[in-house]
Amino acid sequence: MAVNTNKISALMDRFEHQFEMLDMQTVQMEDTMGNTTTLTPPQNEVESLMHEMAGEAGLDLNMELLQGQMGSVVTSVAPPEQDELSQRMARRRDQV
Repeated sequence: MAVNTNKISALMDRFEHQFEMLDMQTVQMEDTMGNTTTLTPPQNEVESLMHEMAGEAGLDLNMELLQGQMGSVVTSVAPPEQDELSQRMARRRDQV
């Protein structure tokens, strides 16, 4: 069995190069993840801004947040067209 040292050397060089690329990608990913988490605003600031924007738009927001989960945002103002459409759909369901 003949050992080809040139092929082994080339393979080792490729392995070293790939390992260095992986290391650089890992560092870049860690930096990106670190930057992402530092840019996430606190939840109370988000809720405050949403209520402020809803107030400007004339909406009443009810935030229901479950512990550890994002809740739903419910608006209490529905356009008249939507109410009428909902009523028409309900009548059609009753007919079927």
